[in-house]
Amino acid sequence: MAEADTGDEADRLELDDDGWRERLTDEQYRILRQRGTEPPFTGRHHRTKVAGTYRCAGCGNPLFRSEAKYESGSGWPSFFRPTDPDRLRNRTDHSDSMVRTEVLCARCDGHLGHVFEDGPAPTGLRYCVNSASLDLDPDGDEDVAPDGSAGPAEIN
Repeated sequence: MAEADTGDEADRLELDDDGWRERLTDEQYRILRQRGTEPPFTGRHHRTKVAGTYRCAGCGNPLFRSEAKYESGSGWPSFFRPTDPDRLRNRTDHSDSMVRTEVLCARCDGHLGHVFEDGPAPTGLRYCVNSASLDLDPDGDEDVAPDGSAGPAEIN
């Protein structure tokens, strides 16, 4: 899904609830539109090593590059830098009896996850993102299997 090239206001994607339900899977809707989360260590992109661009699953906005992805031990895909900070929007999240910084797609306001100040250099940031909120657009001819690995899915 490569629809968006910027998170600019002129390029915003706004749909009503029915439009989002039609566009997204049930899991994507629960996470992107209802601010849900997937269980740790279960998401498709948690261990993905495929080179490419991670885009918002709701609108196609390019958010992260694989070069900024790292293993944080948190159980969710983690990135230390977005492709462009203007493609993301932050807001304070007071849910679950804690205060965190929620990260949203600047184009469609889809919930991506949270950002923490315990990441690696050079930014010190850890963008902890739900796999279901991301689509991976691989570089070159490399395919991404349903489990997030390179190449076609294994058939047992």
